[in-house]
Amino acid sequence: MIEVEQVLVHEDVLKENFVCNLSKCKGICCVEGDSGAPLDNEEKAILEDIYPKIKHLLNEKGIKAIEEQGVYVVDEDGDLTTPCVDKNKECAYVLFEGGITKCAIEKAYEQGIVDWQKPISCHLYPIRITKYPEFEVLNYDRWHICHDACTFGRELKVPVYSFLKGPLIRKYGEEWYKELESSVAAM
Repeated sequence: MIEVEQVLVHEDVLKENFVCNLSKCKGICCVEGDSGAPLDNEEKAILEDIYPKIKHLLNEKGIKAIEEQGVYVVDEDGDLTTPCVDKNKECAYVLFEGGITKCAIEKAYEQGIVDWQKPISCHLYPIRITKYPEFEVLNYDRWHICHDACTFGRELKVPVYSFLKGPLIRKYGEEWYKELESSVAAM
């Protein structure tokens, strides 16, 4: 691991390759799993604020899930997450376009309807953050459904941290990312 400020970055984030390949996976990461996308506490208020602005982009099942469960939920593990359709199916915030699962929040962001792109956990995937009182750890989450992304990343020779440059800058800032790159170059 390397440390950048109070963030420990697992070596897999630096050495493994990854580039999302939506043409192959069809956005299945927004459908599969046991619960919705992990949320930071401050994202609750954002979801409450933007829901009325993005509701028209959601499908009927997503709207029903949000109306019944709320714009966020606490899952069985006690974690704050997005709600899911039928409790454990796709994220309530998805939309389907041309056979590909997409994020309605991100679509609203791209259309200039909202100024928040999507939950940071979604933007950072396949990095997952483990939070401790004095530091955070960035881990690479291996999931069989991302096999095509790993293959594509190897073909293009793009490490996870490079693929996620934008989201990492969004989370930690430009200076933090420059320090990360310097640390990687010094390895």
